[in-house]
Amino acid sequence: MNELGEVSGDFGLVLLFIIGGALFVIGGAIFSRILRPNRPNPEKLSTYECGEDPVGNARIQLNNRFYVAALIFLLFDVEIIFLFPWATVFADVELIREAPSWGYFALAEVILFAGILLVGLAYVWAKGDLDWVKPQVSGPKSNSKVPDSEYEAFNRRASQVPPLELVTTEN
Repeated sequence: MNELGEVSGDFGLVLLFIIGGALFVIGGAIFSRILRPNRPNPEKLSTYECGEDPVGNARIQLNNRFYVAALIFLLFDVEIIFLFPWATVFADVELIREAPSWGYFALAEVILFAGILLVGLAYVWAKGDLDWVKPQVSGPKSNSKVPDSEYEAFNRRASQVPPLELVTTEN
């Protein structure tokens, strides 16, 4: 068999393995759904807090900084995975001995890749997303002779909604 046929045969086996694994997982989920009893009650549906009675709502609002930190970590963590194929090509002594340009190509590729990562890190840093405690923006100060309490009272009066009048029609 030629080299292309061997490669496609190997990938065919991998595809068959992936399909078999997916069918096994889906079949197990369907089989367990059919066999298990379904008897929900309030105690089973409540949030578990180490044996203590739950207090308040389980859904709390998290600070957006946690999401930003998690996304940055995920981005760099996933990008590190792309370095493993480079390491295998760069460590293949026979490939580099046959074609020395592969070594330079792999080196240039990893430098470009690391450069893109550094540009992303510089962007996030310059944007201020890595700062955990961000400075508070204060309102503008004015040198007006009118006190701030008068402005606040005026704004309260201006933002009040007038009462709704019901109009009735008599026949």
